[in-house]
Amino acid sequence: MKKTLLWISALVIGAILGLLGQDWLNDVMDFVATVYTRLFQLLAVPTIVLAVITTFATFGSKGSGRIFGHTLIYTLLTTFTAAAIGALLYVTIAPGNLPVESLTQGESAVIEAPQQTYYDHILSVIPNNIVKPFLEGNVLSLLLLAFAVGIGLSKLPESENKAVVVKGLLGLQDLLFLLIRGLIWTLPLGILAFSAQLSAQVSAGVVADSIGKYVLVVLGGNVIQFFVILPLFLLARGLNPIHVLGRMMPAVLMALFTKSSAATLPVTMQTAENRLGVRKDIARFVLPICTTINMNGCAAFILVTSLFVMQNGGTPLTLGTIMLWILISVVSAIGNAGVPMGCFFLTLSLMSGIGAPVAILGIILPIYTIIDMVETAENVWSDSCVCAMTDHDLQ
Repeated sequence: MKKTLLWISALVIGAILGLLGQDWLNDVMDFVATVYTRLFQLLAVPTIVLAVITTFATFGSKGSGRIFGHTLIYTLLTTFTAAAIGALLYVTIAPGNLPVESLTQGESAVIEAPQQTYYDHILSVIPNNIVKPFLEGNVLSLLLLAFAVGIGLSKLPESENKAVVVKGLLGLQDLLFLLIRGLIWTLPLGILAFSAQLSAQVSAGVVADSIGKYVLVVLGGNVIQFFVILPLFLLARGLNPIHVLGRMMPAVLMALFTKSSAATLPVTMQTAENRLGVRKDIARFVLPICTTINMNGCAAFILVTSLFVMQNGGTPLTLGTIMLWILISVVSAIGNAGVPMGCFFLTLSLMSGIGAPVAILGIILPIYTIIDMVETAENVWSDSCVCAMTDHDLQ
């Protein structure tokens, strides 16, 4: 709660500073915002790659029996549905473009990508050099490599060599998490700078209108998924959604305020076992997996934000483009294993990889704390639904 109040205070103070109209102050805020954007880009790619590898590397040890099968099916169904709802709302509400001056902010941190066809872009995802994707920041190629390495590790027979490799990767992941926590600790300064930057850029209400519709799409999709889609899944399996939500409310509320599914996991497991009555072997198997891969809110955020950024970058949003990015958002969200602000990092990396105007992410960041709260609550509610449905199916 203290951190949330601090972030909101930084947002308000930044908005006031931006309205002062002082050129030197605006220059300072632009510099700080650009520094934070570059730091996000620095940490994002290695964190995502390690998260995907370690996630899939553990699948082999956890088994692939009936429980995992049910968990994976429900995870994919709910995550695809969340992304599809986000796409439908985006097309319906149709957020407008930001002013040109907003897009030019932070250009020094973005390398302009050459124009290429979709054929060339898809072909460029297939790596022919294991080092090149890291040097170029080609996130889609890195995701492909990460999936291959992670699944390969899961198939290796248990041995000392495998244990050393997995422990080494987990150690690197812990180190990156430490760096990210340090960055997040200083994030109020970044939020203040981004808020001041946004406040100084507002012109004729265009930014407010465009960002307002974008936020409406993101939060509207979360609300529909939370109160309509997930209850329908429960009803289809013969479960009472009001009963399930009432029993799981302590975990959902904790997720809302902590903004961390991983931090909420002990409460989620205890609540599922003691209040909802899920069998211990089901709860203790399903919920850790769901905390890792079941990211309904994240998939919707990645999709909607990617469409918004690409649209502002001049990319035509055809049906084929939207369908492709539904798939990319779901795959990316599944690999978002316990990364703080993982949705934001994932989207930033994906947009950097295709040369989209990532400066827009700086405009979104000041309001991301509210979005993150709602998304995390939705993720834990979805985890609870998957756990309840799996327990019901296997009784």
